[in-house]
Amino acid sequence: MMSAQTSGGFERLRGWARSVKRDVYAVYFAARDRRTPWYARALAFVVAAYALSPIDLIPDFIPVIGYLDDIVLVPLGILLVVRMIPPEVMAEHRQRAAAMDGRPTSLGAAIAIIFLWICAAALTMWYFLWSD
Repeated sequence: MMSAQTSGGFERLRGWARSVKRDVYAVYFAARDRRTPWYARALAFVVAAYALSPIDLIPDFIPVIGYLDDIVLVPLGILLVVRMIPPEVMAEHRQRAAAMDGRPTSLGAAIAIIFLWICAAALTMWYFLWSD
């Protein structure tokens, strides 16, 4: 049986995960908002596309490192972008994200990640097959 302290820890972790998920959607919406500065929009597109993409730079099946990007990189990217977006714009998009049921898809991000993997594989093959 779980102790009350452990149960509280899981609830806090679950709440944190929900707020990160909400902020991913909010960042996605803020990236499309003209009131967001251009540099914040650019970074917001990258962070949201990576977070919403079904493909990771580091695949999840790689032990420990595979989940490192989901646990560290995505929240840090969100934190950075949120600090760049005006608070009133971010608050509006957080409300919109909280009310949203569906999930936006990012075909462009999936294509970009696939392209990066193909380039990395091609460079690796070139290095091993045709380099001295």
